[in-house]
Amino acid sequence: MSETVDAIVVGSGINGLVAAAELAGAGWSVALVERNAEPGGFIASGELIEPGFVHDTFSSWHPEFVTGGAYAELGAELHDHGLVYRNAERLVTGTVRRDGSAVLADRDPLRTVEGFADPRDRVAYLDQLARIGAALPSIGGLLGSELRSTAPLRHLARLARDGGRAGLDGWLRDALTSGRGWCRGRFAGDEVDALWAPWLLHSGLSPDHASGGLMIPLFAATIHHAGLPVVEGGQGRFLAAFRALLRARGAELLTGEPVERIVVEHGRAVGVATASRELRARRAVIASVAPGALYAELLPSGVVPPALREEATRYRPGRAALQLHVTLSAPPSWTDTRLGEIPLLHLTEGSSSTAIACAEAEAGLLPREATVVVGQQSVLDPTRVPAGAATLWIQLQEVPARPLGDGAGELNPDGRWTEELTDAYAQRILGRIETHAPGLRRLVRGIRAFTPDDLVAHNPNAIGGDPYGGAADLD
Repeated sequence: MSETVDAIVVGSGINGLVAAAELAGAGWSVALVERNAEPGGFIASGELIEPGFVHDTFSSWHPEFVTGGAYAELGAELHDHGLVYRNAERLVTGTVRRDGSAVLADRDPLRTVEGFADPRDRVAYLDQLARIGAALPSIGGLLGSELRSTAPLRHLARLARDGGRAGLDGWLRDALTSGRGWCRGRFAGDEVDALWAPWLLHSGLSPDHASGGLMIPLFAATIHHAGLPVVEGGQGRFLAAFRALLRARGAELLTGEPVERIVVEHGRAVGVATASRELRARRAVIASVAPGALYAELLPSGVVPPALREEATRYRPGRAALQLHVTLSAPPSWTDTRLGEIPLLHLTEGSSSTAIACAEAEAGLLPREATVVVGQQSVLDPTRVPAGAATLWIQLQEVPARPLGDGAGELNPDGRWTEELTDAYAQRILGRIETHAPGLRRLVRGIRAFTPDDLVAHNPNAIGGDPYGGAADLD
């Protein structure tokens, strides 16, 4: 590896990978430095339980990536280097309620609204999709801008020009509104809330957090448009394509060497030091790490203003997450057979039960009735499993980093994610799924859990087991 390059990127999650690729594509010499033996952050896959069953270890779905600017620039080359997506053509996601009734989303919004009981809700839903669709360039620009720069002004001006003051006020109001409030104010029935409120968990929010009123229509529009693409063969294939792209663009990748400090000279970052070497940067050091790690650990204490260091120490994590992987001898026998076609399901009552589960997790409790995210990647990509078999990718985004109690009063946690507690909680979750897929547990071949502690061990940016790198509250 060159000891001096134009830019050093610290951390190889999706942001680090994209930064390195784009700078290398612009002609910079780039070194991407990663602490783990493999790049990717929370992008990984493998045969976690037994041979022949490939699981996406952490993240899985790529709707926001394929609709973003990085994919617009890098996507063609990634596909040239072997990236292949599998996606749903019709039913893409859905919510299953306690009583077994389901609200399903089709890629086609017109087919989706056929499941809404109130005709007024059908019209209102399509109107909201058209509204967010027209404003998407501006909304996306705002979400991707540094708020302390002048960039947001251009996007706000476009919103004002296209919708007038009333239109701009409407978007600002949505950004300050919770997802529950947004659904309640626009729809007579509960189908939209049931279908999309649990998706707020995937942005680190809860149904009662501000900005949910913006995120719900954004999620809906994105998934109707892009579906839920998964990488054929698992997320490892995505990393392989990125490795090849970086190599083709001349970027260098150094893995297995944690950065111990950023070298600062005359008030300017000029390189990084690992345990074995010092790398120099002529133009930039880009740190894709948590603020506490950057300002309190990597940068020398004398160069960080005390106020900034204090602000970094107050940067707070969001809720922790628990990941379960299950191998099955056969696909689940869902009571509603349509659910067997759907790649990603939520088991929830919508805002009502999801909000309670979030509050219990925030209070240190294991939720009595968790929102269960059930991924069925093998529905889209049968190459991941042996013929006739299946996997489940289960994500639980309402768990405490340190479980102190149980909302159901059944388990007795002592603040630690012990193997016994994790197994017992996993069985509770499988039991929930089994109420809608009878006989599920008889099909289970193996289970692998990743607790909040496991997330932190793999990726220090997941403070307290928060997979989103920090609380997503509006502040």
